[in-house]
Amino acid sequence: MKNFIAILGLSVILVGCGSAKPTIDDLASSNPIETALDLTAIDKDRVPVIINPGRFTTESVTYRLPRVVQGTYSVSDFGKYIDTFKALDYDGNELNVTKIDDNSWTITDATKLDKLVYYVNDTFDIEGDGGGMQGEVPFSPAGTNIDKDNFVLNLHGFIGYFDSLKNNQYALDVTAPAAFIRTSALEDKGMKSSADGTAITSSYFAQRYFDITDNPMMYGKLDVEEFMVGDIKIVLSVYSPNKVHTAASMKETVFEMMQAQKAYLGDVNTTPRYDIYLYLSDGSETAPKGMGALEHHTSTVAVLPEASSKEGLAASIVDVIAHEFFHIVTPLSVHSEDVHYFDYNQPTFSKHLWMYEGVTEYFAQHFQVYEGLVEPDAFYNTVMSKITTSRYMDDAMSFTIMSENILDSPYAPNYGNVYMKGALIGMCIDILMRKESDGNRSMLSLMKELSAKYGKEKPFVDDDLISEITAMTYPSVGDFLSTHVEGDLPINYDEFFAMAGLKKGETEVETNYIFAGGQNVIFDGDQAKGTIFFSEMAEKNSFWASQGVQAGDVIKKVDGAELTMINAQQVIGAMFGWQVGQEITMDLERNGEPVFIKATLTKAYAVDESLIEDENATDAQNALRAAWLKG
Repeated sequence: MKNFIAILGLSVILVGCGSAKPTIDDLASSNPIETALDLTAIDKDRVPVIINPGRFTTESVTYRLPRVVQGTYSVSDFGKYIDTFKALDYDGNELNVTKIDDNSWTITDATKLDKLVYYVNDTFDIEGDGGGMQGEVPFSPAGTNIDKDNFVLNLHGFIGYFDSLKNNQYALDVTAPAAFIRTSALEDKGMKSSADGTAITSSYFAQRYFDITDNPMMYGKLDVEEFMVGDIKIVLSVYSPNKVHTAASMKETVFEMMQAQKAYLGDVNTTPRYDIYLYLSDGSETAPKGMGALEHHTSTVAVLPEASSKEGLAASIVDVIAHEFFHIVTPLSVHSEDVHYFDYNQPTFSKHLWMYEGVTEYFAQHFQVYEGLVEPDAFYNTVMSKITTSRYMDDAMSFTIMSENILDSPYAPNYGNVYMKGALIGMCIDILMRKESDGNRSMLSLMKELSAKYGKEKPFVDDDLISEITAMTYPSVGDFLSTHVEGDLPINYDEFFAMAGLKKGETEVETNYIFAGGQNVIFDGDQAKGTIFFSEMAEKNSFWASQGVQAGDVIKKVDGAELTMINAQQVIGAMFGWQVGQEITMDLERNGEPVFIKATLTKAYAVDESLIEDENATDAQNALRAAWLKG
């Protein structure tokens, strides 16, 4: 009964707003699609949405929410989160609607259609049921949050498109409590206050549906900093549920990062404004679980752990946000027809994730050493970590075939390799380019050349890219791409390190209390038993080794808090914030017997395979390394 009343109430409101009878100049094909979200009328964690497309002249139309959105490479099925979908005629009566799949509705008698009305559910609070990249629930940075204090408005989760009107303009009204801070890069058409002053409606404009998907918003009790980095206005919007972090505390990190990125990119066109929407997850049951970010042309949405220390959060911001900003180069500029003419319902995927995600990730790591944010040793450790992690996946798989079929088995489980091996592919091409050109050309210069040939409005033909790159560069680059990217032969990274006067060796590296060098996590879990335990890697972490932990020790409590599969992210995530000198406790179970640890944290180290400079390197090798690392 409550659901029915809520639905009825929405219908009454809509009818009460006054539906005009059709007129000669209100054709859907020639007018903006009017949309409205009301954040003051939340019902059971759902946002009511109204879509007024204008008048149709066809007897039936189909309305869709995206099955897949750009940048995620996974099925999200945003239509699954729609409730009580209704099509109303000009008198407020319901029209016949047929749901043809999870994301699509066909309306008959469309010539009578006045409005669509429906509710949108929150995706953040169900991520524990299988969220994250490649999960069954949309990846957090692409999802929706509906909360009394915060709204993450990835608009593709709220607003769909009509098959025949994807290129139509959109007029969007968002009504929210007057006290809310609201941030959006969509064209602002002004605001108006409600009669009682408790709500404000903000009006926005989008040229086409793509701009709806490309311009997320964040509303609520936000902390916002605006500042200039050269000629780019940066808008940093932060939601920290427990006010652990502030935008002001992150401002310097973001400023230095963006300044270094601009210097690295040089004459590459960027954007006059760049929005960073940062949601800090507190790890609670309904908090988002998928940590990471999603790129857009002029913004990114990022989800990171609130429990991170200031230093840990700063490091994550540099790694994660920098990656998203570098997407300005590819695929937001250089991209294939699959990207340019993206089909949200039945997408085809490019062969070139090695470039879109891999080269982007390489830039996100390389710029840090190139611009002096980190020392070469730190960069070397990152490279070795990516090699180690990539080998946990299928290292003998054609990258181009995997990319084209990324939603399907056996390729989907290897998606993580686009960030690991993909970045290493970018590194190898970078070294080759510098070697062949005596240090004058690079992976970045190649991307600039491709940007000059292609760009936002001119896609390349997917099957032609590798032959074009070969023609633009050197036979050695073409051989590498055909052998290791199109082909399935694993890369011998030692050959490329040797070109730069480097060789493998063992070094002691500083780590934290969760890893044992690189990305070697010291914990493992048993889903069947619901337990989390120390892995063999724990014994390679100097702090845990000093406490006598053993592989297989089950962790029962951390600092008095019980550790379970359900709260693992929250409890273990808090360990990112542990600082030297801090007192900690841990309750273990070893072979059925209790073991108690009480200790003062000391610096943690791990002996790990790393890159070291070869004392026998030639002048040419040393010169190449210098060009590679410092220009």
